[in-house]
Amino acid sequence: MIKYALACEKAHEFESWFPSSESFETQVKRGLVTCPSCGSAKVGKTIMAPQVARKDRQARAARADADRKVAMISPEERELRAKIRELREHLVANSEGVGDRFAEEARKIHYGESEQRSIYGSATPDEARELIEEGIEFHPLPTLPDERN
Repeated sequence: MIKYALACEKAHEFESWFPSSESFETQVKRGLVTCPSCGSAKVGKTIMAPQVARKDRQARAARADADRKVAMISPEERELRAKIRELREHLVANSEGVGDRFAEEARKIHYGESEQRSIYGSATPDEARELIEEGIEFHPLPTLPDERN
């Protein structure tokens, strides 16, 4: 992992971690690295002094880092997440929850053994693979990373 000191076109400074320098370059080109202050995707590296750890400053530095942590989610991503959450809530509210019987119920509906309706539930990877092989159409409900915590 590489930590870069970054700044946007409006001179807002922030830091971010990347798996590699290539990953940083790719994300910048795709407009995925945005300023947490203004949302600008025009971001570049700034000069960064190396950090030398000293035991007497570690506790103070840890407290300072905790105080200035900022979520690195742009306004556009926040809006997208809200829409995904809204879509999921709509689908759940207008469907029947069948729990872990999803594959069984999907088959019954597909083969006309049960009434046509919207359902949701869970299936194992093997069950999902079998449904696909049988030509039974289904789609996973969208989830967000913070919903799994």
